[in-house]
Amino acid sequence: QVQLVESGGGLVQAGGSLRLSCAVSGSIFSINAMGWHRQAPGKQRELVAVISSGGNTNYQEAVKGRFTISRDNAKNTVYLQMNSLKPEDRAVYYCNANVLSLTAWTGGRGPQDYWGKGTLVTVSS
Repeated sequence: QVQLVESGGGLVQAGGSLRLSCAVSGSIFSINAMGWHRQAPGKQRELVAVISSGGNTNYQEAVKGRFTISRDNAKNTVYLQMNSLKPEDRAVYYCNANVLSLTAWTGGRGPQDYWGKGTLVTVSS
């Protein structure tokens, strides 16, 4: 069993900053890519940023230069530092991780994607 738990969401004024964290726990053999997605009201979920196991990053164009994704492999945790927040950044933010669980590894199966339950970010204008 693998769990992802996000934290760090909340209410912030436009121009402010928030730092989201997502801890992966459970029966883990290895973690590949980790990422953050968001879903605004009435819109589809979209990728915000992703980081590979080696630290390579990729960002949605709208957040480049404002958001920074990072990870601490020793803690199985991924972070999203969000600066210069805008009202349009308001959304539920979900983390996901491509994880090879111990059960899958011993069973000869591959990794799969796991998701957190989300954390709400609200930006007031």
